[in-house]
Amino acid sequence: MFGENKVIDVHGHMTTPPGFRGAIANWVSQNTGPSNHGAFPELSDEQMATANKRHLDMLDDHSIDYQLISPRPIAMWHWMRPHLQYDWTHFTNDTIAQICRMYPERFGGIAQLPQNRDLDSSHLVEELERSVKELGFVGALVNPDPGGDRGTPGMHEKYWYPLYEKAQELNAVLMVHPSVSLDPRFEVVPANYQMNNVIEEYIAMQLLEHGRVFDDFPNLKVFITHGGGALHRFIEEDYHRGHRDLTKNLWFDSCILEKELLATMIKQKSPQSVLFGTEAPGSGAAKRTETGLPGDDLVPVIGSYDFLSDDDKKDIFYDNAFDAVPLLTKAAVGD
Repeated sequence: MFGENKVIDVHGHMTTPPGFRGAIANWVSQNTGPSNHGAFPELSDEQMATANKRHLDMLDDHSIDYQLISPRPIAMWHWMRPHLQYDWTHFTNDTIAQICRMYPERFGGIAQLPQNRDLDSSHLVEELERSVKELGFVGALVNPDPGGDRGTPGMHEKYWYPLYEKAQELNAVLMVHPSVSLDPRFEVVPANYQMNNVIEEYIAMQLLEHGRVFDDFPNLKVFITHGGGALHRFIEEDYHRGHRDLTKNLWFDSCILEKELLATMIKQKSPQSVLFGTEAPGSGAAKRTETGLPGDDLVPVIGSYDFLSDDDKKDIFYDNAFDAVPLLTKAAVGD
């Protein structure tokens, strides 16, 4: 809670027991999925409850009432062969659905899609529809660079249009979140997928702001994680900036842990275009010197900004989520 208002976190990732990732290691090593040699692993509710205790405790510690959970991007394995990707995606989404079934008052689902650089997005439509209609998810995570090698068409290209068309039809939000990079230059940097986040999110932001996607799909809803990756470098009046009003189509989440950069992002994007997101539990466990609180404990950070009005803060923590995520209901979050 923030004051009397609930806090909705749009950027969480699933927490699972060890057997979950063990399954994909086994499939990749054999180059065959469960459809070829057996059933999906059984993950009991008891195992899932044990794995998610820390996750739930962290939500409580961070004043988060409800969180949308998606696959962990580094575990999507979008670079592997399509016949494995379909099985892994199906298992991942069923596992997210299991968590949401166990804790419906705390979690909502965002799906993984069986992305592959060499296949256009028409092969993603079936799993998006299953996830929304059968599993009750509110949208899907989209990796703009599934091959990890910058070989996928930009997010303004027709390559993506079948997915955009189905997402608009279903009223499902698309969450733009990169995964790993295979760029050998990054190998010296620890957790170098974080560099890929900045690069690919910024590219996606630029392409969506300057391309025709929202002209062709005027009711499509998209949010880009980590504040869009990077800030605009030019003043508002410069032609380099996109000047169309995309406030009904495009949002950015607040998962930027450096306090001053987060503040600048909110000012640049406007509070009405920012969704609250923490990625907790994730990579933000380091504690701030001035407060002793974890870096991803963002409710007190945003709450402390004196340039935001009370209404602005309520927009970020709560109201904007319903504009960006049409399938999310107030009943789902307990209101």
